[in-house]
Amino acid sequence: MKPIVLALAAALVTVPVPAQAAAPTPAPCPPPAVVRSDPEATVPPVNDAALTKAIANLPAADATAAIVRVSGTKGSWKGVNGVADLTTGRKASEHVRFRAGSVTKMFTTAVVLQLVAEGRLSLNATVQDHLPGLLPDSYPDVRVGQLLNHTSGLPAPDLPGSFDWVYETRFRTWTPEKYVALAVRNPIEFPPGTRQHYLNTNTFVAGLLIEKVTGRSYEHEVTTRILRPAGMRDSYLPGASPLIRGPHHKGYQAVPAGFDDAIAYGDAHVVDMTRTSVTSTWASGDLISTAADLERFVKALFSGKLVPSAQLEPMFTVPDVKMHDECGNQPAIYTSGMSRMVLPGGIVAYGKTGARYGYSAGVGATRDLSRTLVYSVNSTDAKASGQNQRTLGIALAAFQK
Repeated sequence: MKPIVLALAAALVTVPVPAQAAAPTPAPCPPPAVVRSDPEATVPPVNDAALTKAIANLPAADATAAIVRVSGTKGSWKGVNGVADLTTGRKASEHVRFRAGSVTKMFTTAVVLQLVAEGRLSLNATVQDHLPGLLPDSYPDVRVGQLLNHTSGLPAPDLPGSFDWVYETRFRTWTPEKYVALAVRNPIEFPPGTRQHYLNTNTFVAGLLIEKVTGRSYEHEVTTRILRPAGMRDSYLPGASPLIRGPHHKGYQAVPAGFDDAIAYGDAHVVDMTRTSVTSTWASGDLISTAADLERFVKALFSGKLVPSAQLEPMFTVPDVKMHDECGNQPAIYTSGMSRMVLPGGIVAYGKTGARYGYSAGVGATRDLSRTLVYSVNSTDAKASGQNQRTLGIALAAFQK
C-alpha cells in the first residue's frame, strides 16, 4: 500500500507563483506492457554461482543480511550471508524468524478460498451481505472475489506517509475496524470489477469476513487451517505484540544523520525497526515466519493440499482489467493473493513479495513446482519506491541458466 500523505496545516506555506509560470509537462504514459510467456520454456538447473553472487558482499549499504532457499525438480540451493546484529556483529543464520510482510496476503486468501470450498462463503457474495454497516451506504456492492484480486475499488486510509510518522507511531495498536473505517471515509475509487488497485484495505476486509463467517479470530483460523496443516511450526501471527519471538535478524531502516536513535552504519545512519507493531497491516502483512516454513507453505499450497484445486484457480488468474493509475493503460498483474510474473526466457511464475521496515521477503514458484524460491533480505530501505535491486537480483538468479 502507498499511503496518501496528508499536508498538515502548520506546515502549509503560501508561495507566490509568477504570472507567466508554465505548469510542468506531465511525463508521457508508457505504452501498455506486452510480456509474452513461452509455453515451451523449461526451468534450467540451479545456478549456484548466480545465487551466491546475488547475496555476496553483505552487510552492504542496501542490506545487512539475506537468506535464500531454492528447490524443485532441477536442483536445490540454500544460502545465507551478512550479520544478524550490527551492534554485536553476530553472523546471520538461515534458521531464524523474520517479518514476511505482504506475503501474509497469500494466507488470508487461502483461508477465504477454503471457506468457499466448504460452501460457507461465495466469491460472488457481497461484503454488504456479510458485514452490514462496514461500508458506507453510498458504496456499490463489493464482491468477495473483488477483495482478493484487488478490483474492489475500496480506497486506502489517509495516513501520513513519512518515515518520521511511522517511527513515532511504531507501537500504536490498530483495530481492523478502525483501519477500514478510516479508509472508507473516502469515496470508492472506481466501480468494483473495472480496475485493479493493490491496497491493504482489501485484505483487512477479507480478514473481517473470515472472523464473521467462522466466529473465531483471524489468527486462529490461519493457524489451524494453514500453519499447522502445512507443518509451519516456526511461524505465527503476533497480534498486538511488537516482538519477534526466538532467534531472528534485526531489521534496520536508513535515516538521515541526526534522526532520533540513529546509529552509524558505514557512511550512513540507520535505526533499529525490529520491535514494531504490525497491527497496522494485520491480515495484509503481520505474519512472522522462516524460510523453511515458507517453502513448506508454497509447496503445500500449489499442490492443492491446502485449498482444493477448483477453488485454488483464482490464485493463478489475473483479472482482465487495467491497473488503476495515472495512465490507466497497463494490464493487471495481481491474481487473488499473488502476482503473475513472466521471467526472462518466458518462464511463468507466481508469488508474493512483502516488506516491513528492515525486512523484505518473497515467495515464488512455477505452478508445477519445478522451481520454488523463498528469500528474506534485511533491506535498509525495504519500502523504497520501485523494485529493490537486491531482491530483484535474487529472483532473477533463481531462474538464471
